[in-house]
Amino acid sequence: MNDRVLITIVGPTASGKTDLAAAIARYYQTEIISADSRQVYKELNIGVARPDPQLLAEIKHHFIASHSVLDDFNAGKFEIAAIAVLEQVFRNHPVAVMVGGSGLYIKAVCEGLDEIPADSRVRKILQQELKSRGLPALVDKLRSVDPAYCSVADLANPRRVLRALEVALSTGRPYSSFRQGHRKSRNFRIIKIGLALPRNELYTRIQQRVDEMMKKGLLEECRKLLHYKEIPALQTVGYKELFDYLEGKTSLPDAVENIKQNTRNFAKRQMTWFRKDAGIRWFNPEQPQVILWYLDNLLGNMRSLAGERT
Repeated sequence: MNDRVLITIVGPTASGKTDLAAAIARYYQTEIISADSRQVYKELNIGVARPDPQLLAEIKHHFIASHSVLDDFNAGKFEIAAIAVLEQVFRNHPVAVMVGGSGLYIKAVCEGLDEIPADSRVRKILQQELKSRGLPALVDKLRSVDPAYCSVADLANPRRVLRALEVALSTGRPYSSFRQGHRKSRNFRIIKIGLALPRNELYTRIQQRVDEMMKKGLLEECRKLLHYKEIPALQTVGYKELFDYLEGKTSLPDAVENIKQNTRNFAKRQMTWFRKDAGIRWFNPEQPQVILWYLDNLLGNMRSLAGERT
């Protein structure tokens, strides 16, 4: 058995991934790779549910507040950087933990991504078009050039739409034609843990999380980021709705309710993505001891690998 093991924790927003990742990292005395496409940005804190400072001080995390929203960072770059970090982690620990709700980032590390061309000139033109015409216009354009991708893509995600159009317009080929899905080999074993809750319970958690974010100062965080609002990294749930309020397009209660509804919709899309992965073993997040028992049994004599635990 390969004694280098990556334990990957996935699931929808507000399902308890951060707490479980911390519990597993403590148990195996190791480090955490964050596979969250928004927590990577240092300007975003409350709205992306960044782990609290005490947890970050206790357990070493990678890719938390490591980049700026002005950086050109994506799943392909995350793949390269995360694999390099894992090599460093595995020098000192037989087990590493990766956690996140960004399905493409998880896929990038576990399976690798296809090599797809990029054209910064076309990207800048499309970003200006997004700003002037809005996302629906770009979605219509994408449907005309790549209906196959539109049938499976998250068309509410500006970054996905922009990337697909960038490739199609710069190469003359549909983005979907580049997505061959060739799995890359990894020199570590991968175990995938999924967290799932009954819908009503998950929605209650989402509502409570949004209310807590507002109490912690999400509105003020958005006010400070208003001048960044056109950047794709800020076209995300929790920020775009409050930008609308700050620009007088909606009331504050309506903006908060929109965050809750859009977060519920996002959670549905996350589950649709992860449910397609037959390699994920699903658990209730309220049963961390069951999950640890499962991991120890799956890994065999992991106690000798992990060393003395506190």
